[in-house]
Amino acid sequence: MKRGSLKLLGGLLALAFASACAAQNIKIAILGPMAFLQGENHWAGAEMARDEINKAGGIQVGGAKRQVELVKIDTNEILSVPDATNAIERAITRDKADVLIGGFRSEAVLAMQEVAMDNKKLFLGVGAAHSKLGVNVKENFERYKYWFRVAPTKDTDLARTVFAVLNTISEQMRRDLGKPEPKVAIVAEKAVWVEALLKAAQDTLPKMKMSVVGVWQPSATANDVTAELSAIKRAGADIVFTIVSGPMGIVLGRQMGELQLPAVAFGINVEAQKDGFWAATASKGNYVSTLDTYSEIEITPKTVPFVKAFKERFKRAPAYTAASYDAIMLYKDTVEKAGTIESDKLVPVIEKAAHTGTASVLTFDANHDPVFGPGKVTGIAVQWQNGEKVPFWPNNWNGVTYKGVRPIILPKL
Repeated sequence: MKRGSLKLLGGLLALAFASACAAQNIKIAILGPMAFLQGENHWAGAEMARDEINKAGGIQVGGAKRQVELVKIDTNEILSVPDATNAIERAITRDKADVLIGGFRSEAVLAMQEVAMDNKKLFLGVGAAHSKLGVNVKENFERYKYWFRVAPTKDTDLARTVFAVLNTISEQMRRDLGKPEPKVAIVAEKAVWVEALLKAAQDTLPKMKMSVVGVWQPSATANDVTAELSAIKRAGADIVFTIVSGPMGIVLGRQMGELQLPAVAFGINVEAQKDGFWAATASKGNYVSTLDTYSEIEITPKTVPFVKAFKERFKRAPAYTAASYDAIMLYKDTVEKAGTIESDKLVPVIEKAAHTGTASVLTFDANHDPVFGPGKVTGIAVQWQNGEKVPFWPNNWNGVTYKGVRPIILPKL
């Protein structure tokens, strides 16, 4: 009986010790559409950060080191906003997350932001671009101060980047193809985040000596855009300006090739950022170009090592939502400076941060948005060239050229 009692006592002590250790972990909820590319990369980037931090002993909080524990939260936000809000509520109330990282679809993230702010939880956004997320901070700081956008830049800054790249492409068309006023067809998925970009394109492109031949807005999950592309071909478009984040981006690339549409696609096409895009388009996605975040070029000293390590581990290149890695590393630095995980004490530290990440040098403006521009956040542009994803921008943009960029190739128009 004594031996049995001792074994029982030992087991209870071991369980209590394990529970105490688990309670000391810092719980980071990774929020994303886990059945899709965006969520997969949220989780992969987070895993890399967790393992790196824990291998080094954890996050220093005051006088103690605490391990990072990730909680995977499938928001299903591409398909359902209510699913996303339910998911973040579970992360806070059931899983007891200390910090929230991720989000992708702006409609869903705007709703999730409300839940996080209700609970005064630090929410580091990695995926959603809508300006309203940052405007909320400026308009009602005490409520929304816990929100920071890590990636991407807000929609209006994405527009500035897009137009800078479009200017490069149009100038090359004028010079090499003798087209004084390239024709542009706009393909924008039906989603809230595209609205500012779409309006900016319609207003700005004519001022850049490019004519807009039409706007087409298929569903983000459309599996056939033949009708839209046929109309674009008849309109004689030289450039298909894309504002696409959903799986329709693959269909667009494949069917442009099938129709032999004599135009270069450029804009935002999140699916074209992934290594599997070429195979997914049945090798027909030639000339498709997109803004991107990661490539083996020297954006910061951390970029190439991160991309190589990601490829070695996951056998693919990271998409932009893998910047969950940067969000966790920013959080680690902030907690160690503040000596606490209390959200109210972390906010002023992040506001003053200048964090060199894998994708940019992060500093924040009054809206808690990343500061855009040379030496801060720029992004890159890449093009699929015969099965290879090639970075081609920035190349002498405001004095910025990243080592490793190569020229864009124009189709024979």
